Amino acid sequence: MLAPYAVHPEHSRGRRYSEPPHPYRNPFQRDRDRVIHARAFRRLENKTQVFTRRYSDHFRTRLTHTMEVAQISRTIAAQLDLNVDLAEALALVHDIGHPPFGHAGERTLDLRMRQHGEFFDHNLQALRTVEDMELRYVEFRGLNLTFEVREGIIKHSHDYTAAEHPELAEYFLEQRPPLEAQLIDLTDEIAYSAADLDDGFEARLLRLPEIRKHVPVFERYFVEVEKQFPAAPDKLKFNEALKGVLNRFVTDLIDNTRARLQSAGVKTLDDIRNYPERLAGFSFDVERERREVKGFLSQALYNSKELEPEKRQAEKIINDVFTHLMEHPDRLPHAYQQRAADEKLARVVCDYIAGMTDHYIEDLRKKLATAKKSDAASQ
Repeated sequence: MLAPYAVHPEHSRGRRYSEPPHPYRNPFQRDRDRVIHARAFRRLENKTQVFTRRYSDHFRTRLTHTMEVAQISRTIAAQLDLNVDLAEALALVHDIGHPPFGHAGERTLDLRMRQHGEFFDHNLQALRTVEDMELRYVEFRGLNLTFEVREGIIKHSHDYTAAEHPELAEYFLEQRPPLEAQLIDLTDEIAYSAADLDDGFEARLLRLPEIRKHVPVFERYFVEVEKQFPAAPDKLKFNEALKGVLNRFVTDLIDNTRARLQSAGVKTLDDIRNYPERLAGFSFDVERERREVKGFLSQALYNSKELEPEKRQAEKIINDVFTHLMEHPDRLPHAYQQRAADEKLARVVCDYIAGMTDHYIEDLRKKLATAKKSDAASQ
């Protein structure tokens, strides 16, 4: 049973290109399946989340992070009587526009694009990916996803304006997205906060005493675990405390969103869309705790000296490949060379790089460096 303010499959605004209904899958189940079978989705397996494989093969990649976001999103959507299939499809597609090397790669691509009067935005890149760059069907380019999934891709974590992005005007930019989309940015925060604490601790870049000192919500659960299991290894105590933090954030998001819906008196999806602000959210206390976790991770992990060499290496690789392809567009794959005839070369190069895995761009850089040396020797 779906809540009246959920997105009902039979009320979908449909696809860009009309297709007959499927006999046993609703539109959002089909979208979920199309995302899972997309090449860009598979490539997430070899894109950095925080740690490269220099540390371990056990740490999260973009793909495993995406699966964790999907699991949390399904759980919360079900508790709120929202459309679980739509929430899952949005969770699975939310990071599909990320380039190689995590946020370092994203920042570098954005800086290079701004040199050409453009910019890089992973949400808009995700939309370009599913609308244009995935080639699986004879009748149309892209995956031909429903309006609701395409809308959620661009609106789940950011509010764009029609003045700045007239190309997105069809997505009701003056309105709030449905709750299924509103959840994704929050479940993304929950997933990576817990996962990055876990991976950072496993990598020994985060020490248990400093986590306990700087993350009060973790400390509260750790103290409880120590009382109950005093002889347990620290790693297992850590796991139990982190499980408590994760459960607290998920439960609070469910309870607080439900309370806000009741307080706002919303009855329909239009009420959600036209409400002055987003209604999915944490309580004041848990939002403060979430910010404390994020602040600690930013200082102690994301901006740590230990990860700086890999960031610099990522920046250099992307810069080298971007520069080379701008100077030698004939070395782009044929399909991208064709696109360069109608689009800005910088955007075409950006699209090509954004789709690469960490391994592919590393190998490509070596090949391009060899070609550059060959060019120099022949002159």
